[in-house]
Amino acid sequence: MLNSGVNVLFEGINFLRLLEGLFHTLRIALIAIVISIVMGIIIGMIRTTKNKVVQFPFKLYLELFRIIPILVWLFVIYYIIPVNFNVELSADVVALIVFSLWGTAELSDIVRGAIISLPKHQVESSLALGLSKFQMYRYVLLPQAAKRSIPPMINLITRMIKTTALLTMIGVVEVIKVGQQIIQFYNSEYPTVAFWIYGIIFFFYFCICFPLSWISRKLEQKWAT
Repeated sequence: MLNSGVNVLFEGINFLRLLEGLFHTLRIALIAIVISIVMGIIIGMIRTTKNKVVQFPFKLYLELFRIIPILVWLFVIYYIIPVNFNVELSADVVALIVFSLWGTAELSDIVRGAIISLPKHQVESSLALGLSKFQMYRYVLLPQAAKRSIPPMINLITRMIKTTALLTMIGVVEVIKVGQQIIQFYNSEYPTVAFWIYGIIFFFYFCICFPLSWISRKLEQKWAT
């Protein structure tokens, strides 16, 4: 019985459809990751200021994305905002908005934590040498903070890739959605098709996320010593 279900993977273009769904998933994740890295570094630098008026909106922004589940943000921006503000947003655009905002919030905190964890004399020495704040961040603080930021940044990237599974809830045709479509089409003929479809999707995510997690652990171990 199980063998009959596995045939579905290679029947017609089903496997290619799953790969296309996977590439669509990764494309959304990668674009959001690039945006998050750029904006996260900028906001992370800003958040190192001791001015509480400047810190407050960014801290609130971070807490909103930590407290409210990503699925709720997807529903709010996909269903509520278009109706109330008369705008049209495709599922892919909503996915990019939510994941970019989430990634930026988390990454900004990673960058901020890495910068403020550096010894204070790094700042004092930079200012004593006559470096501007921009030069201090560019040549002194950010290169050192990058080393501390990369392992948690990789962990965040892994979380973002795994969380793309939620995009099926707003109709994004990613790998989970494609898998569900195949299961619905073949389920009556092959009752065990879900086992094989979700099994191959599990394998896809494992092949992507496990190497990233392994690299993160190795970097943490290497740089800890």
